[in-house]
Amino acid sequence: MWSRALLLGLLLVGLALLASSDTFQSLLRRVLDAAAPVIAAHPFWGAVLFVLLSALSAMLAFFSSALLLPVALDAWGKSVCALLLWAGWMLGGACAYGIARAWGRPILRRLTSPRLLAHYEERISRHASFGLVLLFQLAVPSEIPGYVLGLARYGLRRYLLVLALAELPYAVGTVYLGASFLEQRITVLLGLGAAGILFGVAAFHLLRKRLGP
Repeated sequence: MWSRALLLGLLLVGLALLASSDTFQSLLRRVLDAAAPVIAAHPFWGAVLFVLLSALSAMLAFFSSALLLPVALDAWGKSVCALLLWAGWMLGGACAYGIARAWGRPILRRLTSPRLLAHYEERISRHASFGLVLLFQLAVPSEIPGYVLGLARYGLRRYLLVLALAELPYAVGTVYLGASFLEQRITVLLGLGAAGILFGVAAFHLLRKRLGP
């Protein structure tokens, strides 16, 4: 976890440097200006594409929709962007759960880390408490819980409620982080990013305390 936190910290510093660069911001503005008329001409399909790519980012460790966030913010604003991102992550989590429950372990080796999957599969069962599953969803990479809970045949309705509660603050935080990047509010960017990293570290350590090493 510490290596992941360090990597996120380095990425945050990199984002702050890019946000403070007028040259980069000028280049980014050109990209956004070029994308704006395309999205304006196809608002529905633009939103659908953003939701689907967000869903993929919640299912696959090697895929991220973060590069599309500035375009989405510029096109739809904070509130709509947060709602679309949340919907995408909800869809991705539900699909991960469904894939694991329907097809089981063999297909998951291609989609996520077998080591992490095995580690948490031994510790999270279908009888796990709501609070533990919520902590699990908050603490580990977003592509893991859906697969683990699908394999465990954890109740779908309970899982969707956990997913909704856990992903909403992350979606809102991600959108405000992206907005502070676009607006070159470096202090806000660093503060939000640091708070998110610390929250993730704290959640992980609470989870580890509950589950054991």
